Amino acid sequence: LSVGDEVFGGVGAGAFAEYAIANPKSLALKPANLSFEEAAAVPMAALTALQALRDAGGLERGQHVVVNGASGGVGTYAVQIAKALGAEVTAVCSTTKVDQARSIGADTVIDYKNQDYTEMVRDADILFDNVGNRPWSDTSKVLAEGGINVAVTGPKKRWLGPLRSMLFRKVQSRFGAKRMTWFTASTTRADLETLAGMLEAGAIKPVIEKVYVLDEVPEALTHLSQGHAKAKLVVSI
Repeated sequence: LSVGDEVFGGVGAGAFAEYAIANPKSLALKPANLSFEEAAAVPMAALTALQALRDAGGLERGQHVVVNGASGGVGTYAVQIAKALGAEVTAVCSTTKVDQARSIGADTVIDYKNQDYTEMVRDADILFDNVGNRPWSDTSKVLAEGGINVAVTGPKKRWLGPLRSMLFRKVQSRFGAKRMTWFTASTTRADLETLAGMLEAGAIKPVIEKVYVLDEVPEALTHLSQGHAKAKLVVSI
């Protein structure tokens, strides 16, 4: 990287600042076909999806991936990246987001308000669980023998909820051929460059619900905290 380069990546702590200091190891050249607002919507969501599917899940071409929570910031990338890596993708989302899930490449879409994916899906190789609201006794039914549940979150409204739930499911999964693991992403230049290649090729794209100006940050945070964001929310400084 050189002075003057347009970059994207992670800046660590802090937000809504006019200037920021970042470790160059956590940056990569911004894809030329993306605006800065679009590029800002890539990490950490896309890194989480990429690393969870490829590394934690061991995704291989031709496998069946179920994305539970397919319409949020991470979920929209999980659907697209799984497709880009050659998977068959089943997306689970709410009624209002079914069309969006189809538009980003999902082969099958399940509306969780009207259908129970744990009763409908069988023999999946990977369950990318972006919601964490179902017990192992339910989610394990979705998986094929040797399949893996990759959890990136857990139940809300409890401070230790995600940790306790995922630890319990991890222990349960030790008894059988189906596995469960949880996952936290890291920002690396190599993976940012992998994502940049996918973005430049049109294999994936940022899905942005709204771009806010700085004065609208309270509105953006309120909308995000309500848990109904349809995609990424971006603040333009």
